[in-house]
Amino acid sequence: MRKYYFQTASIFLLILSVIAFSDNLITDVGQKSNSDPKFIIHGLLMFAWFIIFVVQTNFIRKGNYKAHMKWGIAGMLVAIGVFLSTVVVFITAFKGWAAMPFFVKANRFFMLSFAVLVLLGYLNRQNGTKHKRFIYLASLLILEPILSRVTGNLNIDNLEVFIVIVWNGLFISLFVYDWLTLKKIHKISWMGFVWFYIVWAISVLT
Repeated sequence: MRKYYFQTASIFLLILSVIAFSDNLITDVGQKSNSDPKFIIHGLLMFAWFIIFVVQTNFIRKGNYKAHMKWGIAGMLVAIGVFLSTVVVFITAFKGWAAMPFFVKANRFFMLSFAVLVLLGYLNRQNGTKHKRFIYLASLLILEPILSRVTGNLNIDNLEVFIVIVWNGLFISLFVYDWLTLKKIHKISWMGFVWFYIVWAISVLT
């Protein structure tokens, strides 16, 4: 569990990303978003983030910390790109808070949370216990667009049920990992989960 959890989780997130954008990549390459630079750049940066996440967890699994630190710089640059490209998409696609569906409001909070968590991960890069949880939680909080698109591309009827099960399941798996490796749930893990639901509450009620 200690050796393979984050490697397995990172691969799972990358697979979800590939499924989510399989229409752009394979089945519907002529769609409008494929000719829009802001969506192309954003999509490529998102893929790059999850690919780097897989590469980084593999380095840690193999004990190659030197390579992990070198790729960490690339990860930070990609994270900045993910944040900025998402801001551009938000600004151009939605005019004002009131015009946004509740899940878009949540994604605005989650994208800002992503930036903060990645920064915390970088600042705590010498503390592996904190570092990997900050980076993993950053990746979990930006999953809504991916999970929503997965349901469409796999023709899953119960979109909400699928998203709830998969998203909560990923958090719960982190708690299990914490318990098996630390004999407790790490405060970063449970605080991230609490924040997850605070964001949804704010987004639904405002």
